[in-house]
Amino acid sequence: MVPTDPEAVLLDCLPQRRHRLPFHGIRPGARRERPPSSLVSDPAVRSVTVGPRPGKAEVDALLPARRLIVHGDDADLAAVLVRLLRRDALDTEVAYLPVSRRSRAAANWGLPTRFDDAVALARSGAAREMPLVRDDNGGVLAGRGEIPDLYGEAYCDATRVLHGRVKTLVVDAGPEGVQVRAGRGVTGATGRAIQIGTTGATPVRDGVPHPREIKRWAWYKHTEPWRPVLPG
Repeated sequence: MVPTDPEAVLLDCLPQRRHRLPFHGIRPGARRERPPSSLVSDPAVRSVTVGPRPGKAEVDALLPARRLIVHGDDADLAAVLVRLLRRDALDTEVAYLPVSRRSRAAANWGLPTRFDDAVALARSGAAREMPLVRDDNGGVLAGRGEIPDLYGEAYCDATRVLHGRVKTLVVDAGPEGVQVRAGRGVTGATGRAIQIGTTGATPVRDGVPHPREIKRWAWYKHTEPWRPVLPG
């Protein structure tokens, strides 16, 4: 067990608090939008509101820290990992408290589905070195990447996984590295990297579309691991 110490920082990436709607009560899922009071009130944890997809100004000011606890969605987690990558601070322990029960990153990394269990893990779980999946446009993939309406060719390492048109190419990041999900027109595979050539498409990283259409794209294991807090 690794006790929480003053070096732990809780990043609240969802500053909006729950509120009631006329005649309809509380918004669905709002309970998980509030950071856990047990962490907010813990004198050993510094709590900071940073807002969605925190960047250089929000994250860099918190470094160095022994452990960052990210309370948000998969895109928020990816944004924090980008800053750790660029600051050469991937040795920072990273715990994740997903606000959605449908978090793909939580599923891929085997995090608890019960929020109370996730909080307990974030407080006292152990961090382990795991592959960091990044792309060749400066981003990091925390959970799932998708390329909809794709016409082209793709290889996972030496295996051709796509040739032609598919509705959506789905790629997951996880303990094994890059995993291409099998589907209609797509051969499933797991490896170090996937390289994609296309006539034009827009990748989606952890639910966030890339700002520009691309002709080439790659997701691949970074040379250094990150340190997520995971169940034993």
